[in-house]
Amino acid sequence: MNHGSVGLKGFSRVLVTGGAGFIGSHLVDRLMRMDCFVKVVDNLSGGSLDNVKVWVDSERFEFVRGDLKDLGVAERVVDGVEVVFHLAANPEVRVAEVDPSVHFRENLLTTFNVLEAVRKSGTVGLVVFFSSSTVYGEPAVFPTCEDYGPVLPISVYGASKLGCEGLICAFCHTFGVRGLVFRLANVVGGRSGHGVIIDFVRKLRENPRELEILGDGSQSKSYLYVEDCVDAVLHALKRFLDDEKKKVEVYNVGSLDKVDVRRIAEIVGEEMGLEGLEFRFTGGVDGGRGWRGDVKMMLLSVDKLLSLGWRPRFNSEEAVRLSCRELLRSIDKA
Repeated sequence: MNHGSVGLKGFSRVLVTGGAGFIGSHLVDRLMRMDCFVKVVDNLSGGSLDNVKVWVDSERFEFVRGDLKDLGVAERVVDGVEVVFHLAANPEVRVAEVDPSVHFRENLLTTFNVLEAVRKSGTVGLVVFFSSSTVYGEPAVFPTCEDYGPVLPISVYGASKLGCEGLICAFCHTFGVRGLVFRLANVVGGRSGHGVIIDFVRKLRENPRELEILGDGSQSKSYLYVEDCVDAVLHALKRFLDDEKKKVEVYNVGSLDKVDVRRIAEIVGEEMGLEGLEFRFTGGVDGGRGWRGDVKMMLLSVDKLLSLGWRPRFNSEEAVRLSCRELLRSIDKA
């Protein structure tokens, strides 16, 4: 059956890798509402079937539990689709402190396998990759534009994402596929299973009087609400599809401002109704970072996206507050 899609010019059958995860499942929601046929592959190491359960009975939805570190799995799930939204990855930056090979396997190897499967498929015309602001490392210019360089990541996670970008660019120029890369700021919202907001909530559930905060509290970054992120991706994708001459394009995706960790802690405390909350800063490493490889300040330039007519609905503080409320509601339901 041929299912038309709204806004995805010429494409109707899509694959979302990591589609049962946080950002992936929100993207799946939107693609299903756009009348696409959506296939999801996820090994459920970080995602949950609950995130996509609303679609499991739809004839336009298919879920495959599989691990993309296996090339055979990648080849099977890519078969018959036209667009691959590639989100499958290990999202936890700090895991590399213990085992840096995790990011090699879960990010670089899975991306290579997806690209190999795409190359062999003959049906996929576009790969949409979800990268990270961590590829920039510690830039000297803020807000940081897409053409800033050299890009020198300070975490293994950031290095692995940059490596994935390089692979995508090479495959696009060598094998005739098109590539769209999104370098994301800190994306927050319901269904998120990691990050500073959920960490603070968990700590305060255990001890509502005192909150341990890694670093010196001055770490300052951009936070983007997940629905704003999906809006940005689909907005830029539509423009990219309209310009068939471009092989690869890169967009920063973030809010227009930033917020520091101390303020995030205050917001979480306010949303949990806690009074007299005390903060205990660990002091951190390397000048107040939460951990080695933690980028202390990040603010992406999103002028390129703004020029397309996109604009986030929420600023960083609003995104954090909204996300905290949604996470607290989901915890209360569990």
